[in-house]
Amino acid sequence: MVERACICVFARPAIPGQTKTRLAAAVGDEAAATLARAFFADAWATARKQPDADCVLATTSSPDGTLDLEPGTAVWLQGEGDLGARMERILRRALAAQPLAFAVGADIPGLPQRLWDAARTLLDDTDAVIGPCDDGGFHLLGLRRCPPGLLADIPWSARETCERTIARLKSAGMRVRQLPVWFDIDEFPDLQRFHGLLQRGEVVAPHTESALLKLAARGVVLGQA
Repeated sequence: MVERACICVFARPAIPGQTKTRLAAAVGDEAAATLARAFFADAWATARKQPDADCVLATTSSPDGTLDLEPGTAVWLQGEGDLGARMERILRRALAAQPLAFAVGADIPGLPQRLWDAARTLLDDTDAVIGPCDDGGFHLLGLRRCPPGLLADIPWSARETCERTIARLKSAGMRVRQLPVWFDIDEFPDLQRFHGLLQRGEVVAPHTESALLKLAARGVVLGQA
């Protein structure tokens, strides 16, 4: 019998001046907010395509209209604390509902299906699966269990985030498998890199592609990264 999963997509409201601030330094606040909305739309659509899974928006405040949501979308507030405390709270809630839980960020639009397939396959016979990002973070975390304090006191947005998370999982007695490395879009070079993948057909992210076309029409040079 196929085990059902709960996929938790972590996203903040896409408010100009408060979202994707490092990217905004290159493209402006409004464009960064538009891109954030597009990233979320593609990340959400990709999550929704996964079989045998329920999808939840894990966000920092009640929906304010900056993210496009279908009626009836499950929205869970992350609550207080650092990212580890908030992620742990959401994952424990997800695991109370389903045997498998995944956390992914909205700044990773169009995560390739091969990585999703690998994550589900690996989690069939292990306790945790993690997908490293090349900036030191991770693009996906999948768990079968989440003991209290599992993600406490981990340095976030740091070169050692993924490494420290893997060490913590193992110290909790969990078997851990790793996915291939991917990347998130935090700065302009990341956006250029993603644009190149879109042009070569290596990722599918129609909302982001549309937003990038509008940026190009305004004269923002994305190049062929």
